Amino acid sequence: MIRLLRLLVYLCLLVGIGFIAASLYSPPVVVPAPPPPPLVGEIDRIVIEKAARRMQLFQDGKPVRTYRIALGFTPAGDKVRQGDGKTPEGTFTIDRRNSESAFHLSIGLDYPQPEDRARAAKAGYSPGGDIFIHGQPNALPDGLKIKGDWTAGCIALTNAEIEEIWSVTPIGTKVEVRP
Repeated sequence: MIRLLRLLVYLCLLVGIGFIAASLYSPPVVVPAPPPPPLVGEIDRIVIEKAARRMQLFQDGKPVRTYRIALGFTPAGDKVRQGDGKTPEGTFTIDRRNSESAFHLSIGLDYPQPEDRARAAKAGYSPGGDIFIHGQPNALPDGLKIKGDWTAGCIALTNAEIEEIWSVTPIGTKVEVRP
């Protein structure tokens, strides 16, 4: 009887030590943060940091939202010509909105600028164009996101993110794209 009691005590200790060891070596449970409050009103400015793959929306000079983004398929450096896969750098203005594009909602930047056109004309090539902030391809099932840098030079987000941005970003909003 004492042997059985000792065996039971040792088994309980072994199980307890096992639970403690498992909790020390198991990955932590990530508790998602609550969603931010909805944006109200219009934003004044968008800042895109290419190296950080980050886009921030500003309202009254303060950052109100930050997003992870995808860029052109060769993102380092400034856009020079059509097909180079680069996202242009500089200060732009939102000059159009397209709810019927091949991507989920698109907000157009006024690229190329006059100096881009002049440089390209002098060198004998196209500077490219149609640079947008947009969601995922319409052919992609809802809720999915393409990984990595995959656009032809645009800035891509999730469909939910571009919907939020679309609702608060008027034509005329300034967009700064930093290296």
